[in-house]
Amino acid sequence: MSIDDPQLAAKIRAGDPDAIQRVIRAYLGQILRAALGAGLDPTQAEDVTQATFATFIEKAANFEGRSHIRTWLFGILYKKVAEARRELKRDQQMDDIDEMVEQRFKADGSWMHPPRPVDAQLHDAEVRERIEDCLDTVPIQQRMAFTLREVEGLGSEEMCNILGVTRTNLGVLLYRVRNRLRSCLEAKGVRGRRDAQL
Repeated sequence: MSIDDPQLAAKIRAGDPDAIQRVIRAYLGQILRAALGAGLDPTQAEDVTQATFATFIEKAANFEGRSHIRTWLFGILYKKVAEARRELKRDQQMDDIDEMVEQRFKADGSWMHPPRPVDAQLHDAEVRERIEDCLDTVPIQQRMAFTLREVEGLGSEEMCNILGVTRTNLGVLLYRVRNRLRSCLEAKGVRGRRDAQL
């Protein structure tokens, strides 16, 4: 039985073990990558991935097949990531301005650690690390939109279903997260090549 078998929804609803296992095998890697992309550390990402599939198995009888199974799984993941981030109090849009000033500037207003100029040989790994740092400052819905588009390569319709937004709202989410990332990366000294990275 293929993951695209038209009878898959009925088999999932019936709790067919083979159908359930095929879904888990097909999407386990994607769900874990998306959880990591949402800013969870590896242990949290594994926990959220496990919770996503536990909910999938628990709610299998409710799967009507109106959306692709992947869309349904990502929808569950989105809710689980939001719950995890709320519990960890990591869903702050911005650092407190006073704390930010104290951490980044001396009393005379000069940088404590000036932004490092970027040389022509900046490694992709460094850029990815800086993008991850910057993504930690954006709201979960924007981060998930960025991850689903840029990491998982999902289309707009599927993303709208997962995030529960309209196409217009999705466009706003992607516009805002990209602008936040550009500003944050500039502040970290990444210039010139940033548009290619985003």
